[in-house]
Amino acid sequence: MIIILIISTFSIVAVDSETGEVGIAVASKVFDVGYIVPWLEAEYGGVASQAYANPFLGPWILSSLSRGKPAGEALRIALSRDTMPEVRQVGVVDRHGYSAAHTGRDCLAWAGHRTGRWVSVQGNILTGPEVVDSMFAVFIRTKGPLAERLLAALEAGDRAGGDRRGRQSAALYVVRKRGGYQGADDRLVDLKVVDNPEPIKELRRLYDSWQYTFLAAAYLRLANEEGKDVFLRRARKLAETALVSTLKDPYLYNNLAWEFALKRIYPDLTLKLAHRAHELAPEDANIMDTMAEAYYAAGNWRMAIHWEKKALEKEPENEFFKKQLRRFEEGGK
Repeated sequence: MIIILIISTFSIVAVDSETGEVGIAVASKVFDVGYIVPWLEAEYGGVASQAYANPFLGPWILSSLSRGKPAGEALRIALSRDTMPEVRQVGVVDRHGYSAAHTGRDCLAWAGHRTGRWVSVQGNILTGPEVVDSMFAVFIRTKGPLAERLLAALEAGDRAGGDRRGRQSAALYVVRKRGGYQGADDRLVDLKVVDNPEPIKELRRLYDSWQYTFLAAAYLRLANEEGKDVFLRRARKLAETALVSTLKDPYLYNNLAWEFALKRIYPDLTLKLAHRAHELAPEDANIMDTMAEAYYAAGNWRMAIHWEKKALEKEPENEFFKKQLRRFEEGGK
């Protein structure tokens, strides 16, 4: 049996009851904890395998979940195959929200777990039970996308004391059927920090851009494909949050505005995003083109034509801009 030492790990596994997303957030005083602990499969569930981690437990449990076994039974079956369950720590949540966890009697103190419907929190070599308790409480009361709730819980665990040995790496993963870029795979959120003195802070920095760059677009696409209002609500909330953030990346706002404009929804919000992008990069022709698209989506053909002409003034040979202008002019007739 292969054994890998995982030092000072705390993690949270959860399933979103509204969207079916499955996710894990984890931090540890070890290099690249995201390479070892998380195991996820869209539409089936998630597993965190840690302490003296047996890398086969994750696949064994996911295999049982895929065959319809509930979390508790899947965990029992996997541990029965393990020769050293007393040094393992595992948390499992299945697609129906049932959770189960195991903390072996020989896991290094403080070690323990807490489970509830849709969530399992576990940790070893921690400063105390307050780490797990804080993570659980924050996850339950936090609203919004699963990724945000998981990351908020991880931050709470760190504030409560976290691991006893320090900080080094962290990871945040969320999967959902066709949740990946352009629906090519299931990776809705895929972020990790492999070696950093403040890995959770760095993970937050990365997520703050990821959610606006990729997550909002994925929610809009899923709303279109599946017709579920929850995805539209979450995409809109992300855009509104971006507008009140301190982020200064014009292309982040531009991308959001473009995605919303193409979907022809929330015209006022779309225009606010486009104007924020333009304020941050007033000479960018592509942002002017987005502004034109946003006005066109809002039914204001005159302003759409105005902004597309401004884009063409910057790039007079741009064939896409020319095509856009013709479309806007024809639509306004």
